[in-house]
Amino acid sequence: MFLRGVTAYIRKHYKKSMLPRLEEHPEDRLTCSAVLFSRVSREIWLVGDCQCMIGNQYYDNPKPAEAVLAAQRAEEMKRLLAQGATQEELLRNDTARPMIIPHMIQTMKEQNISYSVIDGFHIPRQHVKTIGLDFQPWEVVLASDGYPFLRPTLEESEQLLQQQRENDPLNIGPEFQATKGFHPDFNSFDDRSYIRFRV
Repeated sequence: MFLRGVTAYIRKHYKKSMLPRLEEHPEDRLTCSAVLFSRVSREIWLVGDCQCMIGNQYYDNPKPAEAVLAAQRAEEMKRLLAQGATQEELLRNDTARPMIIPHMIQTMKEQNISYSVIDGFHIPRQHVKTIGLDFQPWEVVLASDGYPFLRPTLEESEQLLQQQRENDPLNIGPEFQATKGFHPDFNSFDDRSYIRFRV
């Protein structure tokens, strides 16, 4: 029910004349990911690249090829650093990212085909990660992928995010790699959403 409803809601924001192009070019669609708890079915649904914790168990739902593209960017960043570029220069002007953008766009052509997102087009249920909860009490954390190291509290998750920024602002180290780094004008490298509750 949620998948159909959110798809219809996004789709109504497209002009009818746009639909043929959006059918052929998923990279032009309004797109987001979401992690939800269904109280009725006692399930957590991960639509797209988001993450959660149930008790101490961690779950995520990364995009296909995201890790490969992050590794390619990291290798290019390391090459640029070895050639004399400074970390500060690369934080301001991530010249490695344009190298992976065409591959990222190619991956987006597979959205709602080989992986799920919310974009106003049919969401294949088999690509929505579903985690069922039994009826014992659980502490649940739902979060976007802007936290590289998700923890049971917001404070811990934010502390680890700041440690990542201090230790590896380019996001190219072995502990965590991303398709972009911490631009100096922003307080993180990606969007952050975090909620914790008991069920």
